Amino acid sequence: MSVTFGNSWDDILGPEFEKDYYKQLRQFLKYEYTCGKYHIYPDMYDIFNAFRYTDYKDVKAVILGQDPYHGPGQAHGLCFSVKDGVEPPPSLINIFKELQADLGYPPPKSGNLTKWAKNGVLLLNCVLTVREGQPGSHAGKGWEIFTDRAIQALNEREEPICFLLWGAYAKSKASLITNPRHHILPAAHPSPLSAYNGFFGSRPFSLCNKLLGIDIDWNLNT
Repeated sequence: MSVTFGNSWDDILGPEFEKDYYKQLRQFLKYEYTCGKYHIYPDMYDIFNAFRYTDYKDVKAVILGQDPYHGPGQAHGLCFSVKDGVEPPPSLINIFKELQADLGYPPPKSGNLTKWAKNGVLLLNCVLTVREGQPGSHAGKGWEIFTDRAIQALNEREEPICFLLWGAYAKSKASLITNPRHHILPAAHPSPLSAYNGFFGSRPFSLCNKLLGIDIDWNLNT
């Protein structure tokens, strides 16, 4: 099964697919998706949507998640995003609350963040698949090697990027971002358990635009 992104990620990440760790990961995923014991999210054709929607050369900001939503119909390859018609999970609701407090945009009707992805926001989970109802079930299988390579490649970019690292897991990736051109914006995770401990009031969207000197369009209502 060859994977292509249709953009410059092909040259950057294509060699990963030939490495032993990824070949083992692919065998694991093939079993998980086809054995009939589990429901795996997202759909296998959506696994790499973050890279397909946001070309390497177009990345302006990165939001890092841990692994996909593990409920039916939620995950579609973009961290924190859900498909149209799916009720936004609590973390996403809190992201929309902070977006409104920060930039004044009212919460959108849909939790689909594809517009952000197409506007240069890489919505990257560090683990790209999960079993239904079992968060973290595909951790330690090789995805972290793959996505770390993507982060390292972004670190090599000359154009500045804002890395929005929400929560302890995302913050642990800060060690991969060593290029002084880039900006790291750490904050608490937007989940209900931690949002009041440093996510609300962090103003990540306006701060990102200010640091980059550009206006990423964060408005999901247009």
